[in-house]
Amino acid sequence: MSPTSASHVNTAPGAAPAPAPPRLLDSLRHAVRVRHYSIRTEDTYLDWVRLFILLHGKRHPRDLGGAEVAAFLAHLAVERGVAPSTQNQAKSALLFLYREVLQIELPWLDEVIAAMVQRRLPVVLTPSEARALLHQLSGTMGLVCSLLYGTGMRVLEGLRLRVKDVGFERREIVVRDVLPLQQQLSRARALHDRDLQEGLGRVWLPDALSVKYPGAARTWGWQWVFPSAARSADLRSTTMIYTHALNRGGRGEPSPFDQI
Repeated sequence: MSPTSASHVNTAPGAAPAPAPPRLLDSLRHAVRVRHYSIRTEDTYLDWVRLFILLHGKRHPRDLGGAEVAAFLAHLAVERGVAPSTQNQAKSALLFLYREVLQIELPWLDEVIAAMVQRRLPVVLTPSEARALLHQLSGTMGLVCSLLYGTGMRVLEGLRLRVKDVGFERREIVVRDVLPLQQQLSRARALHDRDLQEGLGRVWLPDALSVKYPGAARTWGWQWVFPSAARSADLRSTTMIYTHALNRGGRGEPSPFDQI
């Protein structure tokens, strides 16, 4: 190799080369996980930041400013026709990138015109309409919908219900007839026992519980009340698990489901 074509790096004798700085998206992913954000938030932030970079010719966000952010948000609204809530979601992702990852204060970003979320009255079913709807449902989905209506839980709160969160004695989830839920637990228990025999039976655990309690992911109390019909791999550890997670149950208030 000729002297003119050689690449010279000044390093001390015996010193190891300095590690390469982490890639931007890897740093963003790390910052999201340190704050225990959900995997959905992580994926959403990564997607918006990736699109922001691509639409500006793959320039580093550190070299971009308020004009580019405003142009990006306008592009989403005008060219892609996204909803105002989606546009604000993209803005939140960029705010997180600049403030938490790049450590750059953004006085100009607060001046970027934010999309106004359109306010509208929600469509609420009358008791008779809710009764007619629930009477058309059966099986596991019918039980899930009855629990959602009766307890006021959100969809993911119902789907992420853990076995240990169902307290029939404490009646944390108030229902008139507990037999369907008990039958569902029996089906979930049979599925869990079969998985344990096959060396499986793990579920995702929140925060760092899987590190603090290595065996908890296989215990009955942490299993889903409504496990998925198929196994899946943990998006972060690639471990084979069942999907759906934990949240609080009801607080003993009267349930609208009691009126049906």
